[in-house]
Amino acid sequence: MQFRFNQKREWSSAAQRSVSMACGAMVASSQPLASLSGCRVLAAGGNAVDAAVAMAATLSAVEPYSVGIGGDTFALFAFDHGRRVVGMNGSGRAPRKATLEGLRAGGHTRMPQVGMLSVTVPGALKAWSDALARYGRLTLGDVLQDAIRYAEEGVPVTEVIAGEWREATALLAAHESSARTFLPAGQAPRPGRVFKNPGLAASLRKIAAGGAQVFYGGEIGRAIAAFSKQNGGLLGLQDLADHSTTWVDPIALDYRGYTVCELPPNGQGITALEILNILQGYELAALGHNSAEYLHLLVEAIKIAFSNRDRFVTDPHFASVPVDRVLSAGYAERCRREIRADAAMAPPPAGFAFDASETVYLAVMDADGNAASFVSSIFTPFGSGMVVTDTGIALQNRASAFSLDPAHPNHLAPGKRPLHTIIPGLLLKDAACLMAFGVMGGDMQPQGHVQLLCNLIDFGLNPQEAVDAPRVRRLEGRTVYCEDGIDPAAVEKLERLGHAIDRSPTPVNKVGGAQLVYRNPLDGVLWGASDRRKDGCAIGF
Repeated sequence: MQFRFNQKREWSSAAQRSVSMACGAMVASSQPLASLSGCRVLAAGGNAVDAAVAMAATLSAVEPYSVGIGGDTFALFAFDHGRRVVGMNGSGRAPRKATLEGLRAGGHTRMPQVGMLSVTVPGALKAWSDALARYGRLTLGDVLQDAIRYAEEGVPVTEVIAGEWREATALLAAHESSARTFLPAGQAPRPGRVFKNPGLAASLRKIAAGGAQVFYGGEIGRAIAAFSKQNGGLLGLQDLADHSTTWVDPIALDYRGYTVCELPPNGQGITALEILNILQGYELAALGHNSAEYLHLLVEAIKIAFSNRDRFVTDPHFASVPVDRVLSAGYAERCRREIRADAAMAPPPAGFAFDASETVYLAVMDADGNAASFVSSIFTPFGSGMVVTDTGIALQNRASAFSLDPAHPNHLAPGKRPLHTIIPGLLLKDAACLMAFGVMGGDMQPQGHVQLLCNLIDFGLNPQEAVDAPRVRRLEGRTVYCEDGIDPAAVEKLERLGHAIDRSPTPVNKVGGAQLVYRNPLDGVLWGASDRRKDGCAIGF
């Protein structure tokens, strides 16, 4: 890739800072304290896997509305400079008592979005533990130390987090244990106020001493099961004890000579690859970055790919997902024939909408040529809104993504994983790992992956420019949100083409947050970029 750099400091681009660079190792995350945790672990002899788990754990203490051991984790790891790439699916399954009949008998016509019925088995901690056992150099107890300290001693709440926290006040106030944990003095912490989570600190200390089994069937597991029963939930102790992490082969697509790696379903990584597969039939560079012509093609490809996501993607152990067919060259050509240059297509059939989602993505490359592309999430802000008494653990609401239509492949079933939004990415060239990357934010994630990669590969933006550049987000139907910074003339042309432009006030970030670490193949120098829309940073040494 050939990148441009703003050496004269004229700030004609959207980049809000320079690219971070280092020769040894590099980390990027949405919180400086998490990035520092990764650096500390690397400096202490850990590798990319150790650093990634330490960063995710720290984020659970400092960014609790997004991530925690009550949620899930997905990851792609590259070892030996990309010669070996493995995928990790750490998503949880529906409780064994969760059935269509039971939900319908309770009067539900769609899955509850919050509350205990929206909870699946949390898979994050097991995934962290399993990743360390397979590929790390340090123990779980070693990498949890920063998280324990921050939960116990407290951390100042940063600006972006304070705003997101405030938006979840009503959800947290509805449950006594949630309010006691996350609404000190009855309200969300203001920017700069120190927040402590002693319950989480105690939970993490028990896990550091006794291992993940304390959570999956031990003392903490029993507390979760009892809390679930007290609050009308279906999650039981056996569900936790039976949980396992799944190691998978990534799915991949060649895009203009680069290999883009994603995780297979039940995640939506296939959606990012399908969008790229459609777009590579066009000369995007000739259209101009964020031009109306480019954005029109992008949105139309997103529409098609999301229609397929909502039709096909589910737990592959319960239904066949046509990955090879959807990613074939012939199918991409058929899709392009449906796209008109002069008009927005009619909306595909309505599917699932994940408008609000809180996730953390982090990237690590170490000095030995290993890379970790790592995503953890409790789904929407503070997940289910249910915090297990005295543990500091907020439970995710991933079951809300299931359908209650028995004819839909993604319908609820005991032991089934739902359609999942969180997707890490890796970029390879000639079997070498060039970049670990990700974009947070529900169904923005595949849309963000594509825009980030096109920014780099098609338009030659440098990594920080590619992360900071204004993005669009296709919502439902013909509706498109265009972030500030996109040329108003391009937005007006999109509207003339038939796109419905979302002009609602946007106090909450609608286009997610990106992080990446890139290794320059010419000299091995590491380049890091962290999104201006978040509080974080990329740090190397």
